[in-house]
Amino acid sequence: MADEMTKQQLWDFNKVKYAGNKDLKSGAEFHYYNPDEVIGGKKMRDWLRFSVAYWHTFDQRLVDPFGDGTAIRPYDKYSDPMDQALAKVDYAFEFYDKLGVDFLAFHDRDLAPEGDTLRETNKNLDKVVDKIVEYQKTTGMKVLWNTSNLFTNPRFVAGGATSPYADIFAYAAAQLKHSIEIGKRVGSENYVFWGGREGYESLWNTDMKREQEHIAKFFHMAKDYANEIGMDAQMLLEPKPKEPMTHQYDFDAATTIAFMKEYGLDKDFKLNLEGNHANLAGHTYQHEIRVARDAGLLGSLDANQGDKLIGWDIDEYPSNLYETTAAMYEVIENGGIGPRGGLNFDSKPRRSSFEANDLFYGHIVGMDSFAAGLRVAMKMKEDGVLEDLVKNRYSSFDSGIGAEIENGKADFKSLEKYSLDKTQKELRDATSSDHLEQVKDTINHYIVNTLGK
Repeated sequence: MADEMTKQQLWDFNKVKYAGNKDLKSGAEFHYYNPDEVIGGKKMRDWLRFSVAYWHTFDQRLVDPFGDGTAIRPYDKYSDPMDQALAKVDYAFEFYDKLGVDFLAFHDRDLAPEGDTLRETNKNLDKVVDKIVEYQKTTGMKVLWNTSNLFTNPRFVAGGATSPYADIFAYAAAQLKHSIEIGKRVGSENYVFWGGREGYESLWNTDMKREQEHIAKFFHMAKDYANEIGMDAQMLLEPKPKEPMTHQYDFDAATTIAFMKEYGLDKDFKLNLEGNHANLAGHTYQHEIRVARDAGLLGSLDANQGDKLIGWDIDEYPSNLYETTAAMYEVIENGGIGPRGGLNFDSKPRRSSFEANDLFYGHIVGMDSFAAGLRVAMKMKEDGVLEDLVKNRYSSFDSGIGAEIENGKADFKSLEKYSLDKTQKELRDATSSDHLEQVKDTINHYIVNTLGK
């Protein structure tokens, strides 16, 4: 399975261990993530279910719209694309072991180079998947989710399932068929559909209704085929508002849920949500998770963040403790990310962090940030500080006219009779201050004091 070089150590990095927060200076260790520590009745590793994204971690060259890639990677010495693809598997599994994660995620095109035909491409892909499966047998490493890249190749210039060209739709379906088969082989717990270029650049030349009908048909065919071959994976749609298209059909969680309900997909599909995509849609990550969990459709999460000063999808490793605390509070309220979901690091280093070990440092800060968020959110949950606040704010609906509204006994006529002679003072006295600044101050104290212990 692995050659002598693998056994001798491929990465110049030691196994990452939990050291606690006694040292303020960060190093190559976890300060908050202690995988087997029990919090709220579950081990941290089971709350968080961390996954490494193959594409950003092992394939990303750190390009941006204004510059070439800067990444220096140890497997760059392999000039033949297939030799490099096979070598990456060795590097990847040593990376997973040293980082201490239980899951990986990948696109089909992350793993192996394309051939001239789909038959050739599938053959290349199967060679790499064979090697991954062998590693899984000896390491126990699992696949959080896999997906199909229907956006990079020029043939997908106008999308895959929403392409106006029937041959491209057919090719996308054929590519996805093999990707679903691979998902079954590696035991994927989820299968993700990311919109890629499924949207429009201009409405002047777009039949939007027809394109949405096509992609809904595509999703149904994918689920039908997964059922046919016995691939028992949770199917997930991942919202994103824009990039690379002007408008993507899965704009945000609410839009995607409406689409799912319109086309009868909500019984078979849930949502995979990403922090940076939430920001691009004008939302917080917490908002998107709340929308999904309120609808009972939270499936899995991608772990990254955006830069509020940069207007594109930069996939930065998460480090904002306020945001990770908010996200994890929603997860706790949901009872977990989902029966099969996890936190996949759809993140990459900054272009100036080009050394190979920066991949470890990036994952360490991301894992520690979500672990810290879990610790703080669990403490707030145990203390009931936010539950009591929300309960008190809506307490007027627990009795009197509010209870009649809740249980359906009120109508417009009864509410008019109740309200006609209410004075302005009575109405103003019926409200109270939210003390929102005090709430935010309380959350700050929980972050500082929980993590300081």
